Amino acid sequence: MPHDPGNSPLTTRLLRGFRLLIKLVLPIAVLAVAGGVAVYMMETQPRAERAPKPREARLVEVIEVSPSQHNVRIEAWGTVIPSREVSIVPQVSGAVVEVSPALVPGGRFKEGDLLLRIDPSDYELAVEQRRSGLAEAEAELAMELGNQAVARREYELLGRETTEQERSLILRQPQLATVEAKVAAARAALAEAELALERTRIVAPFDALVISESVEVGSRVSASSQSAVASLVGTDSYWVELAVPASDLKWIELPGPDRAGSTVLLYQDAVWPAGVYREGRVFRLLGDLAQTGRMARLLVEVEDPLALEPENDGKPRLLIGAYLRAEIAGRALPDTVKVDRRFLRDGDRVWLMDANDRLEIRAVEIAYRGPQDVLVSEGLDAGDRIVTTDIAVAVEGMPLRLATDTRGRTAGHAGAESQ
Repeated sequence: MPHDPGNSPLTTRLLRGFRLLIKLVLPIAVLAVAGGVAVYMMETQPRAERAPKPREARLVEVIEVSPSQHNVRIEAWGTVIPSREVSIVPQVSGAVVEVSPALVPGGRFKEGDLLLRIDPSDYELAVEQRRSGLAEAEAELAMELGNQAVARREYELLGRETTEQERSLILRQPQLATVEAKVAAARAALAEAELALERTRIVAPFDALVISESVEVGSRVSASSQSAVASLVGTDSYWVELAVPASDLKWIELPGPDRAGSTVLLYQDAVWPAGVYREGRVFRLLGDLAQTGRMARLLVEVEDPLALEPENDGKPRLLIGAYLRAEIAGRALPDTVKVDRRFLRDGDRVWLMDANDRLEIRAVEIAYRGPQDVLVSEGLDAGDRIVTTDIAVAVEGMPLRLATDTRGRTAGHAGAESQ
């Protein structure tokens, strides 16, 4: 049988290898073509460009400023002290026979009211004795004046020249001087006895409040012991001793011949209702600094501290030793703007909303710094809008919008957006 080269084993193997190669290469070629087509389509299709996200204006609240005249207000703290205080010490000795019912701590007296009375019996007797002694001296003086008249007539009848000394003796001038001295001494003794009798009645030297007392009916007091039977303070006025920084004295008006001291409002926040105060005036600057803190010391006078007068009815009373907060109205600064200290940013700068509703960061000049407010003298004009809302990241020129322009949002959202 003739040999067929197409059916030889070598040919068969070559055909099998060719078929296997086609099976492997064809899918890869198809995938490559498909990928190329896909890439071509992606590269050549139209692209939609991304529009930049518009920057949203920050929601804020503002206050509009207007320069005007403002008084510097200085805050200080101080203690109530009496303007007049006296210890009552008897000037005569004896048993106490009467004590006023009001002579107790907290009791009040008008000037001249009786505090207590010492037994006057011994002093009344002394007055009578001194009156008798004065009467005797005056009688002796009358007799001597009669002798003087007789001596003068005898001298005139004598009719001769005498020396000055002889004339004095003849006219009994030494005797007259002696009697007149006795009369003067008797009158002084009577006045002394009457004064001692008057001192058995101890009265209030001025309108006063009793701080303490240590006497009862039947007790004996002695002028020599110098022991006080009561302590009184005047009720016409009290002082409040304030401590203020020495650097603030330039703002405070001290009283002078033609001007009153600065007005002072006094508060006792822990005791008096909110907003209730008493008014006083700067009375005096003390000549030394306080030992603690080296602060200057001012005395503020408050009239009628116990609110006893009709015009002060209902006002709170001042208590000795009370610790008060004071607001001193200092000198006026014209053309200044009062700004809450919270609205100062990075030292002496403020945030403003400009005419284009963008953020402006502006430096200002501060004339006075108070505990809550500052007075700005330069850097702010009428109509400027200070941003009062806190902004986490404040950038010059950033857009702003007012809380009233929030399309239905309430002003309370301003704080939420500023976080």
